[in-house]
Amino acid sequence: MPRVLILHTGGTLGMSGSPLYPDAYATRLTEAVPELEQLATIETRIVFNLDSSDMGPPHWEALAREIDASREDFDGFVIVHGTDTMAYTAAALSFALVDLGKPVILTGAQRPLGALRTDARRNLADAVELATRAIPEVGICFDGILVRGTRATKSHANDYRAFDSPGTAPIAKLGVDIELSAGLRQPVGDYAFRPGFDARVMMLHMTPGLSPQLIEPLLKGGALGGLVLAAYGMGTVPASKPDMTAMVARAVEAGVEVLVITQAAGKVDLGLYENSRRLADAGAIGGGGLHVEAAVTKMMHALANFETSASRRDYLLRDIAGERG
Repeated sequence: MPRVLILHTGGTLGMSGSPLYPDAYATRLTEAVPELEQLATIETRIVFNLDSSDMGPPHWEALAREIDASREDFDGFVIVHGTDTMAYTAAALSFALVDLGKPVILTGAQRPLGALRTDARRNLADAVELATRAIPEVGICFDGILVRGTRATKSHANDYRAFDSPGTAPIAKLGVDIELSAGLRQPVGDYAFRPGFDARVMMLHMTPGLSPQLIEPLLKGGALGGLVLAAYGMGTVPASKPDMTAMVARAVEAGVEVLVITQAAGKVDLGLYENSRRLADAGAIGGGGLHVEAAVTKMMHALANFETSASRRDYLLRDIAGERG
């Protein structure tokens, strides 16, 4: 039988009580869902037992190292994770484990495993079965679909269909049969393990009247390494009063990488409008169709793994794991 490693990090699936808190349910996963052992030979490890709002760069690195150290011993990996930051972890692992060549499937639940009408049993069984298939990607399995890890976003707080991948079709659908997408990404090179992430990144959502003076103090002393700017439309920001493009120029001059994404669906084009061209002239990097989760984690990954601004910019402009859409 295929061998699957389940890594438990916490989240609603294994919680209990009111209000919900992390519990020790992970040690009894196969007891609670015995059909898992009909799909694969299962090993379960509790890596963390956290609310996913507490997950961040050190935890991503630990998960990546756990998978890297076990990559020869298992056919696939399942990560049980809370939904709130699952898309960030999925994107981060996509960048840390490039061309691993094996499935890494994140899943969780909107209701705990021990609750009535829980979605946990189905999600777990689906994730384990996907981990036995030829899916050489990191993905999120939820409510009968598998979405690419670098294109995933949490789209609903209390619906069982908690995740979506705007602009990108699911890479698998699970009904009576499992339908794998023709768009599955295959390894294009040797496996590259880069587990580091630098948390000195801020996400700035552009709003009318936002003052550049709020950002200026962060440009001093190396407190900020990267700025992800969610601009309007195709990538525009105010260039008169207030002049956000001047702030971007000062940030770049101070050694801060600035990556521009859009608040809307679609892709950034920094050459289309005058106010977007001024961002490009200031040294900003166009993020294409990057979603927030992939943009933030890719910036953290770039800062930790590439020493020069030129190499970081090249990395941010390249499509590494299907993230640019």
